[in-house]
Amino acid sequence: MPCSDRLETFINIHLQTLYRAALSVAGNVPDAEDAVQEACLRFLERPPHTTRDAELRAWLLRVTVNAAIDAKRERKRHPTEELLDVYPAPDGETRELMSTILELPPRERAAVYLFYYEGYSTEETAHILHCRPGTARSLLSRAREHLRQKLKGEIEL
Repeated sequence: MPCSDRLETFINIHLQTLYRAALSVAGNVPDAEDAVQEACLRFLERPPHTTRDAELRAWLLRVTVNAAIDAKRERKRHPTEELLDVYPAPDGETRELMSTILELPPRERAAVYLFYYEGYSTEETAHILHCRPGTARSLLSRAREHLRQKLKGEIEL
C-alpha cells in the first residue's frame, strides 16, 4: 500500500476521535471541523517521522487540539455575530435570499457578495479572491445555480 494511501486510511480510522477531541476543546462545530481539517492537512503534507500507529495517533491528536485551541483563541479575539442579526433583511423574500446565500460555499458566497453587494467587476472580484477572472465567473455561475436550485425560482435572480 503506497504511503499516501496508508496515511489517508489512518486518518479515516481516527477521524471521529479527532473530531470529538476538537469539539471538546473548541466548543463549537465549525471550529472543531476547521481544527480537524487543519490537522489532517498538516498530516498529509508533512507527516511525522515515525511509523508507529500509536505515535502517529498521538501526533495527530496533539495537532488537532492545538488547532482547536488556536481557533477558540481567535474567536475570543474576534467575536462574530450571526450575519442576519447584524444586517437584517427588510422583508421576508429578501431575508430568505440572504439566508440562502449564507448557505453557499465560502468562495461562492464571497464572489456573490463582492459582485452583487459591493459592485465589483469580475476582474476586481478575481483580484480580491486571488484567482483568475474566469474562476470568479465560474464561482458566480455556480452560486447562481445553487441559489436557483435552493429557491426553486421563487425569487428572480
